[in-house]
Order: sequence, then structure tokens, then C-alpha cells
Amino acid sequence: MASADEEIAVKEPLDLIRLSLDERIYVKLRSDRELRGKLHVSARDPLSIFLLWSVRCPWLDAYDQHLNMILGDVEEIVTTVEIDDETYEEIVRTTRRTIPFLFVRGDGVILVSPPLRTA
Repeated sequence: MASADEEIAVKEPLDLIRLSLDERIYVKLRSDRELRGKLHVSARDPLSIFLLWSVRCPWLDAYDQHLNMILGDVEEIVTTVEIDDETYEEIVRTTRRTIPFLFVRGDGVILVSPPLRTA
């Protein structure tokens, strides 16, 4: 039987994500997109059950080794930079939207940050 310390130990990089289940995480994607959402899907919700089966994810695992992830209550932030034709200055625009349920394909993931834990 493993001790409690062994169960929460980080032995490989994906353990950081495993320890972040049921918590809000930060995900940076290609094309200047950022996500903040909860890495957990309740299997009691009929929509969640359908989506878990349709993407062939094991029960309650909201990610896999390719960093495909299922996030809930997601805030997406998209940053675009345009050049003004007259002044040639950069115009930075930030667009935000809220998405209740999102499947993230792992090949677009650059960085995953677990929540900050203090001792």
C-alpha cells in the first residue's frame, strides 16, 4: 500500500497535471490564445458522460499523454496584433469569451500551469 506522500509525489511531468484535477489551470496555446478553466468533468452530468464516451477518455481523466484536455467553465483570451496603415504602430487587441465546456486538442498546447500551491 502506497503512503499518502508517495501518492502526491511528482515523478513525471504529467503528474503535475494529475494533481491539478478538479482545479482551475492555465493553458497557453498556439496563435496567442490562453485558457483558464477547471480540469475536471463530473461523470454525473449527462452531457459530460456523452462527451467522455465520444472522445474515448477514461472515467474522470480529463487529459491524456498527448495533452488533449477537457476543461469546464473556461475563459478564453485571444490576443491579436494589427499594424495601423497610416502610423505603422502596433494595435494590440484582447478578446475574451466564456465557454462552459471545451475539448482542447493537445498539439496546440504550449504550456500548462497548475494552480499555485503554498505551504
